[in-house]
Amino acid sequence: MPKTGLERQIIDALEARAAERGIDVVDVEVVGATKAPCVRVRIDHADEGAPTISLDEVTEETSWISEALDELDPIPSSFTLEVSSPGLSRPLRKPRDFARFAGQTVAVSLVPGEGRRRYTGTLLGIEGEGGSQTVLVEVDGERVALDYDDIRKCTIKPDFSAAGEKN
Repeated sequence: MPKTGLERQIIDALEARAAERGIDVVDVEVVGATKAPCVRVRIDHADEGAPTISLDEVTEETSWISEALDELDPIPSSFTLEVSSPGLSRPLRKPRDFARFAGQTVAVSLVPGEGRRRYTGTLLGIEGEGGSQTVLVEVDGERVALDYDDIRKCTIKPDFSAAGEKN
């Protein structure tokens, strides 16, 4: 997934510490004004079988994230740090995310190029190794193969259709 150099730098610094804490850095975004940007860090448990990270756990993990960013000093001016869980619309960034969340409904945006750039469908998984990986999505009953390197953004689309239904 394309990330700015700054976002990639922050991800690399955080992932180096996250593994020893059992934390997965789901995503990093730097948004807002250049003079006082906001650094958004989404984290979760690295263990795939663990429940989603709680608010108390996010609060506990924020201190080392803040320390790592202070050491890295990626932004010369002041910035706001937001640390949160990935939420229901969890972004998928790593190849293992595409395997882990197979069966979920996803929204995929591709980098600019020829043809269709947006897809919504059921994630079937990922195939291939290293530099040649393909993300498979079922869209309107058809299997679509998307080059992993062409994916700009992919998020889980939560299904609220059963919400509020009574048995």
